[in-house]
This record gives sequence, structure tokens and C-alpha cells, in this order.
Amino acid sequence: MSALPGHQQKHQQRNWQKEQFFIYGGSTIPQLYGSTKGLKSSQIKRLERIYKRRTQREELIAPELARYLTELSADIRRQIGIIINRKGAVVAVMVGDEKEITIPVLSDYPLGRRLLRGVCCIHTHLKGEPITEDDLTDLAILRLDMMAVIGIGPDALPATVQTAHLLPVNPSGELYEVSEQIRFHDLDLEYSSFIESLEEELGRESLRDVRDERERAILISVSKESKNIQEESLEELAELAATSDVVVLDRITQRPAKINPKYLMGSGKIRDVIIRALQREATMLVFDSDLTPAQVREISAVTEMKVIDRTQLILDIFARRAHSRDGRVQVELAQLKYMLPKLVGKGVTLSRLMGGIGGRGPGESKLEVDRRRVGERISRLEAELKALSRGRKERRRKRATGNVPIISITGYTNAGKSTLLNALTSSSTLVEDKLFATLDTATRRLRFPRERDAVITDTVGFIRKLPEELLKAFKATLEEMEDADLLLHLVDLSNPHFKARMETVESILLELGLGEIPRLLVFNKVELCEAETVENLCDMYDAIGISALKLDTLVPLLAALEARLWPGGNGGYESVENDGEGAWLSDNGATDEEQ
Repeated sequence: MSALPGHQQKHQQRNWQKEQFFIYGGSTIPQLYGSTKGLKSSQIKRLERIYKRRTQREELIAPELARYLTELSADIRRQIGIIINRKGAVVAVMVGDEKEITIPVLSDYPLGRRLLRGVCCIHTHLKGEPITEDDLTDLAILRLDMMAVIGIGPDALPATVQTAHLLPVNPSGELYEVSEQIRFHDLDLEYSSFIESLEEELGRESLRDVRDERERAILISVSKESKNIQEESLEELAELAATSDVVVLDRITQRPAKINPKYLMGSGKIRDVIIRALQREATMLVFDSDLTPAQVREISAVTEMKVIDRTQLILDIFARRAHSRDGRVQVELAQLKYMLPKLVGKGVTLSRLMGGIGGRGPGESKLEVDRRRVGERISRLEAELKALSRGRKERRRKRATGNVPIISITGYTNAGKSTLLNALTSSSTLVEDKLFATLDTATRRLRFPRERDAVITDTVGFIRKLPEELLKAFKATLEEMEDADLLLHLVDLSNPHFKARMETVESILLELGLGEIPRLLVFNKVELCEAETVENLCDMYDAIGISALKLDTLVPLLAALEARLWPGGNGGYESVENDGEGAWLSDNGATDEEQ
């Protein structure tokens, strides 16, 4: 028999592929997932024929298909599972062992904006066991329409059936509903109508304004520290999220006996997190601890949401807030150093590029090229940072030749450093009630009575768990404090955790090698505290209490600064005030103008 012409062969091939695509429910090859080792060829063929079966849209599973599954499952003594789409086609067949099955990646059914994936999972239980915790975990992680388990009777026929599905937000806080285990033939479920109603109800519960394009996050803290420390850190994470313009929907805490190296939390807890995220339409998970590249990859894979940790959130805030050339270079450098170990390839991006003579040879992979480019960019930024550092050193050298004392304001973020600088010098540095509102160093001149001048500098605020990459990048900027004659440690006294924040600042100053520079402890925002409490705390810590918003409270601070910088002097601060132009007046009429 002669061969068909080329165009007729192609046409025949396409028709055959279309026929196979229809027969096997959308898959041109009847692929079996799981292990088929030890099965007979006849059993494997029977498994492949499952793809030819179909179910009506109104029923969960056709009785004939259920019987086929239970008989085959009893024959091979293994669990068999199938994934059925909403058209009733079998799109995946899984072969497990006696206890469980493994669901494959459902790449053909991405979530996107959908609340449910559009497929259900049905599998057999050899001994008629009810739905397991692993089944509920798969239901939540994959956001399946439904999970169903069919128990096999002594005669290898379908004996029982049990279903589970996710729930919308409800007063009792239930995350999913598991039905009672009933006889298979008593199952009365209008499947397609039920799923449509469930998805509609899930969408109706949404209170989100569709015009609000901000990220919607769930904050997660998994820690072995004490409950108070964990809650304090999570509260600070919420403040960081607000600064980054992220809507916080929920907060979840867990204090496990052992940290899960894969998901950081247990499988049951991550299942609850995913269901809550589904109910609240979250777009992001923010972890309060640093995640390894593997953890970010694994959690992102099961949740299909953005996953970031505390360090990345802080870096994102710095990237938004940095305006000066120094600040932008330092933030970009920190971001690249943080991102470099987390670069991973996926799919075709791991393939080799052509190399060698005539394009032969393996060449570099896409991942290697990306890493090399990031490394080159880091080298250029480090060189630029060194050049900027030399310029700052020269400016500091010129100031030193004038014998003008230097005061550096340091402290925890949002303690009021910029507000105090504005009050003392009548400058207009940006002030906001947010963490890391200002990142760029601001230097002004402060004139005391009797023609005494000082340079006062506002530095970037500190925070607990300050990212190491960020601390290294900003070390050049923090060099400004090395030449300071006095460090003014500003503390927000109204914060209930002010003691822990004081300790954090002190530990960072020691880490930067600034422990030998004299300090003046100043408690800010005293107007928010009781007067007796302020007085007792000031005596206890040998501190000065002020309110940066009230100029009259700054009198003791100015007197203390002058006494520290020029011992033995008396500036006469009985009636001191700011003239509104960066000048301080005393009884001798001395003034100061902002530099």
C-alpha cells in the first residue's frame, strides 16, 4: 500500500489527535500519576481507560465510574483517585498505595481570580475509612471544588461516600464542612448547581472594594519566643505593613515545639491559613521571620499567593522612602544582596544557552546569567557607595576643622527624631506618623546663646530584627555618628514597649562600634503619659522628658545639651523660645539661623 501524500498524512494525524483529545478528557496521552510499579500490563490498561469515562454535570460521579474505580482499586489493592472538571471529564488519574494518593500539579486549572479551582477530587478508601486530615489539607491548599471519598465494600462495590467542601466566612469561624459518611446509593447531590451556589456565596461574602488596588495581606508569626515578644513583634509588623500601604486582613500566630523546615508552620496550620486567605480574598502572606529561599518557593507553590518576609517588607519600605542619591544606592544594594541567594530557575529558564565555537556546547543557563548580572550590578553599586562615602568624609573633615560640636539624634523608628530636628532648627524635614518616614540624613545648625553653634544630625531610625543587608548598606550613612560628640538617644515614652526598644537601639549602637560616644537619653511624647509616671521614669533612667510638639518643653533639653558640650557654661534659659526662623532667643538676645 502506497503512503499517503504529506498533506493528507498531517490532516489524518490532526484528526487522530483531536479524537484522542476528546476520548481522554482533554489529555492527548492517558498519563497515570503516582507509581505503577508492580502492576500488570492489563491493570495499567484498565487504569488508562478511566480517561474514557465521563460524568454528567449534575452528578458528583457516575455510578458506573464509581463501580469501575472500586473494583479496580480492590483488584490492585491500592487507592485510586481521579480529578474531574466541571464538564464531567476525567483530567487526571492517580495511583497511590493502601493509605494515600498524591495529587499532581494542576497547571491546566490555575486559580487566577477564581475562588475555586474548577475541579474535584474523588478517590477510594480500601477499608471504608472516612476523610482524612491529608484530604482536607489537599482540599484547602489546592482550593478544590470538592473532595470525595468512596469506601469499598466486601464485594468490591461502592459502599460509602463522604464529601467535604470549603465554606465562606461564617460566624462560627468554620473553615470547611465535612458531610456524614452515607451509603453510596443514598447520595443525592445536584453537583453543578451546588458548586455554582457555593462559588456565588463565596463571592457574595466579599466586602472588598474592587476599586481598592492595594495589597491585602495576612500576617503570620511562627516563633518559639515568649507570647509577649511574639505579639509585640507582630504588632510592629502590622505597622510596617501600614507604612507600605498594605491592608492587613488577619493575624495568625503559632508557637510550635519544632519549626517546620519546609513550611515554617505545620501542615494543618498552613491549611487554615490558606482557607482564611481564600475567605478574605488575600493576595499576600507576610511572615514575621526571615524565610529561606526554599521556604518561599514551597509556600508560594501551595498557596499561589505572594509570599514575603519581614526583611523584604522593610526593604520595600526603604525603596519607596529613599529619595537622595545615597539612600537609593544603599537600598538597591541591600535589595540585590537579599535577592541574590533567592534567585531560582523554573521551567525553560533553567535550559542552557548556546556557547562555544559555532554555537555548540552547553553555555550558561539562564539562572547563571541572572546571577552574574546581579553580581556585576552589586559591584558597581559598592564602588559608587565608596565614592559617596569619600565625599561625606570630606564634608565631615571640613566641619571638624571649625571646632563645631556635632550632635546626632538616634533612636527607634517613629520616635519623633525628625519632629525634634524641625522644632530645634525650624526646618521642614518630612514628618509622618509612620515607621521609617524619613531615611535620608538631615544636617542642620543649632545656635545656642552666647554665640555658640553646634551641628545637629537626624539619622535613619532603628528597628528590631533590622535586616543585616540593610545595616551593611547603611553603614556608610551611619558613619556620620562616628564623629559625633554627643548621641541624643530619643525614646517614644508613650509606647508600651519602650524599654525593649531602648535595648534594641543600644545593641545596634554597640554593633556599629559607637558604644564609647557619650549619650543623652531623652523621653519624647510625654504629653501622652501621666506626669507622675514621666517624672519617675526620668529619675530612674536619668533622662529628660520633652514633647517635640511643644517648644516650652525643650528648655531643659537645650540646657542639658549646652552643659554637655560646654561644661561650666550657663546659657540663661529662663525664657527661651524659637523665633520661627530657626533661631533660639535667650536673655542675652543670641540667635541661630538654619544652615
